[in-house]
Amino acid sequence: MLQEFKDFIAKGNVMDMAVGIIIGAAFTAIVKSLVDDLINPIVGLFMGGTDFTNKYIILAGEVAAGTSLADAREAGANVFAYGSFIMAIINFLIIAFVVFMLVKRVNAIKEAAAKEEEAAEEEPAGPTDTELLQGILDAVKK
Repeated sequence: MLQEFKDFIAKGNVMDMAVGIIIGAAFTAIVKSLVDDLINPIVGLFMGGTDFTNKYIILAGEVAAGTSLADAREAGANVFAYGSFIMAIINFLIIAFVVFMLVKRVNAIKEAAAKEEEAAEEEPAGPTDTELLQGILDAVKK
């Protein structure tokens, strides 16, 4: 059983998946920083500086007006945090667009490499039937 486990772990698919997960986690941190630190402030400018994160409705409990969502939750209030949901949707759309652009670019690079490889593999076309028959006729005449 131990040998089977070693064989399973050593297979390329498992190793590829592990590398993919690690790279994905690192890429997630980059994209999150891109969205949080660069894109969301620009979106906030277009929306009049509105940050939806602290938009909520108090369902139960007492919270002073103007209290942040984190403070309201810490105070034990039951809140309907629609602003966080809106920001999650905006972040998702931005991240999905960034990933789409990245995948589109990678696919274009792969297609270009495949075309180059295909062109390199193509062998020069051999002589046509007419050229072969002409060669045979010339050889017979000699």
